[in-house]
Amino acid sequence: MSRVITGLLLALFACYIIFLSPPLVFRITAFVVGAQCYCEYSGLVAAHGFHQSMWFGLLAGIVVIFANGNITLLGLSLLVVAALSFGLRRNNLRDILPEAACIFFGVLYTFLPWRFSELLRVRSVHWLFFALALNWFGDTAAYYTGRALGRHRLAPIVSPKKSWEGAAGAIFGSVAFGLLYMGYFVPDVAAWKIVLIAVVANIAGQLGDLAESAMKRGAGVKDSGSLLPGHGGLLDRVDSSLFAVPAVYVLSLLIH
Repeated sequence: MSRVITGLLLALFACYIIFLSPPLVFRITAFVVGAQCYCEYSGLVAAHGFHQSMWFGLLAGIVVIFANGNITLLGLSLLVVAALSFGLRRNNLRDILPEAACIFFGVLYTFLPWRFSELLRVRSVHWLFFALALNWFGDTAAYYTGRALGRHRLAPIVSPKKSWEGAAGAIFGSVAFGLLYMGYFVPDVAAWKIVLIAVVANIAGQLGDLAESAMKRGAGVKDSGSLLPGHGGLLDRVDSSLFAVPAVYVLSLLIH
């Protein structure tokens, strides 16, 4: 029951943020979501035996979400320099490179997709909802398809329960949702473009889910956190979107 209640509350909150929130509220929410994902990612990094300064990552996240244009590049460059310089205090110099690499990979992984979500929202709230929801519907289709037809393991080491049949069902579910939703709310986009974007974004989302599962399995944990009752961590809920949102953004620019 807690899983259902949490899911409903998250869905309602997400709909408010996507469709109704003022731009500043949306941007602040994007940072908070990114920061929580980054904290959970940092926990996985620590479980892998690597150390990092979380503060550099959060500062870089502020730059990614709130800065614009060349200020973003300048801010990130200065933070890279600062992180490497700060690492010089370590007695073991072998820690400097892994620490900096984990920090800034994490920033790109957990914050940058939410900047793309803002850019999609500027184009249309419907583009953003499509980018986020296509994997939600795809996951539902994958679950039932996998239970009914799943025979061939997709990635047995990373996620033993996932099947190729379920993955195909996920793509079908995303395409069906995309055609219905975008066909009604954004009818000027050709159906074949929606199909192409839905297929690529769903595959990207499935890769995002597997990537996070691999990090968790390597860290020896079941969930990235315990923030959401019945769901684990926030990163567990949005891992697909971290890959799907940039894919939708790029493809919408290229073919729309």
